[in-house]
Amino acid sequence: MSNINNTINYVEFKAKDLDLIKKFYSEVFGWTFTDYGPTYTAFSNSGLEGGFEKTDKAITNGALVVLHHNDLELIKNNIILSGGKIAVDIFSFPGGKRFQFLDPTGNELAVWREA
Repeated sequence: MSNINNTINYVEFKAKDLDLIKKFYSEVFGWTFTDYGPTYTAFSNSGLEGGFEKTDKAITNGALVVLHHNDLELIKNNIILSGGKIAVDIFSFPGGKRFQFLDPTGNELAVWREA
């Protein structure tokens, strides 16, 4: 299945203990996991793809909704022109690139594309 621009494509959560979180979600919901280094694990078989990022900080709102767009520069500029702010500029990760932004009321989301 190909990724579609402007749709919710992925959801990312924070976790203090990746082994514990994988055990919980695999036992309770049957999710499967793929590790991408010591600080990130992706999950599947959940209805929507997503992942858990390891953090040592307090988790107050642990979900990061991730949208997809083929042209990160274009959508980044559209976000800025419409009153959004870039929280984390474009960076590469295994499999793609992404950035994070704040909407005009402060919600943080991300936009990604394949490598």
